Amino acid sequence: MNVRIGQGYDVHAFGEGDHVVLGGVRVPHDRGVVAHSDGDVVIHALCDAILGALALGDIGKHFPPSDPQWKGADSRAFLRHCSTLARERGWRLGNCDVTVICERPKVGPHASAMRELLAQDLDVEVDAISIKATTSEKLGFTGREEGIAAMAVCLLVTP
Repeated sequence: MNVRIGQGYDVHAFGEGDHVVLGGVRVPHDRGVVAHSDGDVVIHALCDAILGALALGDIGKHFPPSDPQWKGADSRAFLRHCSTLARERGWRLGNCDVTVICERPKVGPHASAMRELLAQDLDVEVDAISIKATTSEKLGFTGREEGIAAMAVCLLVTP
């Protein structure tokens, strides 16, 4: 079996709004994010991990924020595109692990729903998707609640 590993990272500043989108799930919050698309840091980091494993650049190359067609876009479309790129090249997701970094909102209550949506978009079993969260102990921009970040790693495999 051939394998490839990719890693990704994304960050968005908090701004006006009443929710954030994480892993395709609308999570209630007293702020939104400043972003060209829906600002889903989970999916953006995961897309970068997949694209990195494929050596195809990053999400900005495929969905440039300067392109008005992506304004307010649902990031799940980005993830499905990345999954298709992998399949077209003979790869499939073995597993992925995503960590959300923020003080708030609480991610745990929404992790199962995120895993289910991501598994659908990536055409894998839910147990191939890991979502977890951590705080930064009140340090840095996430600790000051100025924004939210996510890190992702994925393993692509071929038969």
